[in-house]
Amino acid sequence: MDAHAGTPNAPAQELSRILERFFETRSAALEAASEAVVAKVRAGGKVLVFGNGGSAAEAQHFAAELVNGIRRGGPAVPAVALTADTSSLTAIGNDRGFERVFSRQVEALGKPGDVAIGLTTSGASANVVEGLRTARAKGLVTVCLTGEGGGEAGPFADFLLDVPSRSTPRVQEAHLVLLHLVAEELEDRA
Repeated sequence: MDAHAGTPNAPAQELSRILERFFETRSAALEAASEAVVAKVRAGGKVLVFGNGGSAAEAQHFAAELVNGIRRGGPAVPAVALTADTSSLTAIGNDRGFERVFSRQVEALGKPGDVAIGLTTSGASANVVEGLRTARAKGLVTVCLTGEGGGEAGPFADFLLDVPSRSTPRVQEAHLVLLHLVAEELEDRA
């Protein structure tokens, strides 16, 4: 039986509690990450963002918000979703292995002064871990949005935004809220 059967508001209430816990315990990390992203963009850096599945869609959504402007009033922020180029993804996956689909693009496109943002609800996505590892080695600022604890990706994040939950839908929903907050901060201050 579905745990939420008969309680249509249960997922929304769960998300509300998760976000409340995040802001009670991790708001300083979000502020620090936002400050770092703003500083790098102001200095001429770009944002590279990546993830798998629903996180890939969120990466593309976030990049679009930065390029177009979340409220349509701010400057265009240089951002690239590394999930959107199917030719690169499939060529790299075929020739080098799926775990390299983001790291290879970071090698090609990233430079010191840029920001790499990896999204992984579990923290265990090998390709996100490798993308963050490569970004750190190249001197990019690394931000990782994960579920509780950060998993294997956490140690490669300069700024870890781990949502205090292990529920994939709730973590992804919380990630979207956090990404929108960062996009608004960039629009206001970049």
